[in-house]
Amino acid sequence: MLGDSITAGYGLAQGEALPARLEARARAAGRPVRIIAAGVSGDTTAGGRARLDWALADRPQAVIVALGGNDGLRGIPPAETYANLADILARLKAAGLPVLLAGMLAPPNLGAEYGRDFAATFHRLAGAHPEAVFYPFLLEGVAGDPALNQADRIHPNPQGAEEVARRMLPALQELLSKVQGG
Repeated sequence: MLGDSITAGYGLAQGEALPARLEARARAAGRPVRIIAAGVSGDTTAGGRARLDWALADRPQAVIVALGGNDGLRGIPPAETYANLADILARLKAAGLPVLLAGMLAPPNLGAEYGRDFAATFHRLAGAHPEAVFYPFLLEGVAGDPALNQADRIHPNPQGAEEVARRMLPALQELLSKVQGG
């Protein structure tokens, strides 16, 4: 799971973080998977792009790309976010790795136009890479809910990470169906 602080489990114990919760849910559903947490807090899509080879050193059979939140928080132009993610997706496709692309939304303080352009970035990527499983918003059902977020109102708390994992499980199962022998 190539990501940022959400994947790294910022503010959470390792077992409470999204990769661990998603792995636990997959195992409970009969899928004996191991999700490698390749998240770096504060990372942008450019950072993920730069460290992709490092992340692939563990030889995963599939990749969840969960980047973009920090691009949105920093107001990085959506065209840059698109270019970075497009490169990541192209490299993963060339490596023969099935991908789940998790989308992100920009915070509302950057304006409606930026928000629309930013969200459209992920939908355009999904259209350009129909082989990838697309999960439109990583924090669906969690973003903005104080009961599911830490005090910073950005990072999921343990209950929020569990809710993200619950909602993502069908997309993960679809991804796993694309793995050789899956």
